[in-house]
Amino acid sequence: VQLQAYGGGLVQPGGSLRLSCAASGFRLNNFAIAWFRQVPGKEREAVLCSSGLSGVTYFLDSVKGRFTVSRDNAKNTVSLQMNSLQPEDTAVYYCANHGGTDCFKENFFYQYWGRETQVTVSS
Repeated sequence: VQLQAYGGGLVQPGGSLRLSCAASGFRLNNFAIAWFRQVPGKEREAVLCSSGLSGVTYFLDSVKGRFTVSRDNAKNTVSLQMNSLQPEDTAVYYCANHGGTDCFKENFFYQYWGRETQVTVSS
């Protein structure tokens, strides 16, 4: 089981980025994929989670209305569309999976983690 997150980069405030999480070694189907982010000196925080059964769960109020998630089972990927990005969204982003369909906020539930992708929002 492997996850790989990609799509990060540098964007100006108000801009958009699309992150993707590609799975290999298993089919995503209805499995939950959560997105986390972390800045230096702070704990990793859950952003949102997509489950094929229960839909999308937002863990951060600050991203509601700006971040959306989509699943492409044919490509075996889950994508995070981030709009109206702000400097406070700057972080290393991760996707994670625990082999189930439920969404959890706590990172200890997740045993499979994709490689980090850096998102920097700056003018």
